[in-house]
Parts: sequence; C-alpha cells; structure tokens
Amino acid sequence: MDDHSLETLKEALKHSPNNIPLRLLLAESLYNLHRIDEAEKEYLQILALEDHVKAKLGLAKVYFKKENYSTCNVILEDLIKKTPDNMEILVLHAKALLRENLTAEAIDVYQQVLRLNPAFKEDELDARLRSTSQGPSGDQEVYDKENSAFLEKPSVNFGDVGGMQTVKKEIELKIIHPLNHPELYKAYGKKTGGGILLYGPPGCGKTHIARATAGQVNARFISVGLNDILDMWVGNSEKNLHEVFQTARANAPCVLFFDEIDALGASRSDMKQSSGRHLINQFLQELDGIENNNDGVLILGATNTPWHLDPAFRRPGRFDRIIFVPPPDAEAREAIFKLKLKNKPIDGIDYPALSKQTNDYSGADIEAIIDITIEQKLEESFKDGIPKPIKTKDLLLACTKHKASTKEWFSAAKNFALYANDSGLYDDILSFLKIKK
Repeated sequence: MDDHSLETLKEALKHSPNNIPLRLLLAESLYNLHRIDEAEKEYLQILALEDHVKAKLGLAKVYFKKENYSTCNVILEDLIKKTPDNMEILVLHAKALLRENLTAEAIDVYQQVLRLNPAFKEDELDARLRSTSQGPSGDQEVYDKENSAFLEKPSVNFGDVGGMQTVKKEIELKIIHPLNHPELYKAYGKKTGGGILLYGPPGCGKTHIARATAGQVNARFISVGLNDILDMWVGNSEKNLHEVFQTARANAPCVLFFDEIDALGASRSDMKQSSGRHLINQFLQELDGIENNNDGVLILGATNTPWHLDPAFRRPGRFDRIIFVPPPDAEAREAIFKLKLKNKPIDGIDYPALSKQTNDYSGADIEAIIDITIEQKLEESFKDGIPKPIKTKDLLLACTKHKASTKEWFSAAKNFALYANDSGLYDDILSFLKIKK
C-alpha cells in the first residue's frame, strides 16, 4: 500500500472513527511498511473499542518488533486462552519466550505447535530448541524416577558368569568390598561407590557382568541406554540424566549401568554442538555428586571405544578404574554354549571341542553359531515334523560359516594401544594380543 492509499484510509476514518475493519486494515498496512509506532497507536485504538483478537495479535507483533518481549508474551498468553490452537499465535509466543531466555517454556509451546502440525518447521526455533543428537522420539518423556520398571533386582551373580576371573576380581576390589565393609572405608574417610569403565569388543558380556555385580551385592540394577537419555529438546537430555541418578540415589545400594557410554560422553573437543557439551558437563557433575550424595551408587560404564570418551571421565572419583573385558576364555565359552543350549534337543555335545574351535569368538558370536545350527535343524525337522537333536558336528559346521567378529575390533584397538597409549591405559590389549611395546 502506498502513501496515497494510506491517506485515503485515514480520511475515511475521520468520518467513521469506530469502523474496526477499516482501522485494522490501516494498522496492518502501517505495520507492513515498518511504521511500527503508528501501527501500535491504531491497534490500541481498536482495542479501546472492543477486545479484538486480530488487533491483539497485531499489537503483540508490534511489541515483538520493538523487543518488548515481556509485554508481547502477556498479550499472547491471553490470546492462547481464547484460541489455543492458533498456530500463528503459538509460534510467535515460542519465539518471544525464547528471546526472554525462557527455553523450557518455549519448548512446551513449540511442542504444542508440532502436535498440531508435525511437519511444521521454523528456522530459529529448530536451531535453538532442537538438539542434533536426538533420540528416536521427539516426544520422549523425561525419565520417571518413580517408574519402578527401570529398576531390577537381578537373580544372577558372579557364579553365573563363566571365566572372566580378572574382571570379577577388579570389580570386587572397587565395588563389592567397599559395599560389604562400609565401616572400614568410613574409618579411612573413603566413600563407598564410584565408577568402573568396562571396555572391549562388542558382545563379550559387559552388560552381563554389570547385572551380575548387582546380584552379587543384592543391589538394585538400572541399565541405561542411549535412548533413555537423549531427547530432541534442548535441556531435556540433561534432565533425563539427572533423574536417572536420582532414581539410583533413592534406591541405594544400586548399580547404575551405562551402556554405550561413549555415545553420551564423547570427547567435548570433537563436538560442534553445545547441547552435547552441556550433556557431558551434566554427566560429570552427577558423577562428582557435588550437589547430591552418591554413597552406595555403584556406577559401571561399558564402551567399545574408550579412546573416544572425554578424558575428564577418567579422573579420580569418576571412572577411575578401566577394565578390559576380552572375548570369553575357554571356560567362559563352554559356559556360554551350555547356557544357550539348555532345554534344547541336543545329543552328546563335546563342549571342550566347541570351546577350542571358537577361540576369539564373542558371546554374541556363539549365539549366532547356535542360531545358524537351529535354522539348519529346523529345515531337517520340517520333513517329518520330528525335532532333530543338535550334535557337536552341526555346531562345528556352523563355526565355519560364522567367523569371530572381534578381530575387526582388535585391528582398530591395536593402533590405539601402540600409538596412543602414553599412560599405559590399553596395555591389556597388547597383552591379549601378545604384543610387546
């Protein structure tokens, strides 16, 4: 609209000053021409005549432009009561809240927008409110500390873990003895609890040993995965992590197990997004227990790639003991075969022979061998409907079809152990591979 048209509108309003549609058109035209003060005056005149939704929204836009976000939000909150599903109002409200640094409130409003239109996008809101390291669901709830489904009382203990004697001994020294003899540790001013980082090839029983640790000391067990923590909304991941620790503290003694901890605690120097750094800082704060008491909270972390973990996690009082979990040894491989073949139709299984044939195989690899064998036996059984027993030769044949998956991991780990191992952190890898430095 040009100046001549504006003057025509103003002249018409002189003869009909209470004509709201005419004055609204003038106010909107002034706003679009960036004549903000004049637009504000016209919107206020309309509102003096009646409580008009479009005029109120226009006035809120004026205050947003003038960076008077507080007044803008007061008007928008009133409008939302009357028109709760108005997308334009909600989006402006989310942006105004964000400009006031009310991030949590802005997230709530923007989530309402996305419930109305899941495909909606807005550059400023998406950039500042959505995290790039999000979990699988945009509407993930904050970890519920009252939800007992996250708590287990494991029925397994170290007696159910075949082999792994070195790993079990380390856990006894760091976790089990302090919990069973708290008075001795108290006498020396040492707290019970603390952290152990388990690392090694995937599928080698890190989760199983963590669960058995809880069973060994009759403690609660909480297993935390990446999807339990990460949330698309800025700030919610930190809340989720805090609630996990609060749940463990409220149920001490408790073993808190973080699987794939490298995904939550990757090195801050590698991160471009501030949201990831905030989450790591929150994690370190929870581990230190500065604002909360971590007595009786036993923290285990598992990772396949410890070299990607932020070095701050390995400082005293955090994950200050790092334990290599190698592929199962001969004793453990026999135990895994026996466990996985239990209650299945078998005939004269030579467990030592299977163990010998599966050197360097992970527990997951052994499961895969058994699955391959079962599939072959099912095919045979379909012919007459009678289950055919699994024999040693069937399992040995399956071993030729599935190779040890750990070799690829050791290929990468060897380089770190040889060339990025100044503190001797990965000497166990070299010992396992029989390599001298």
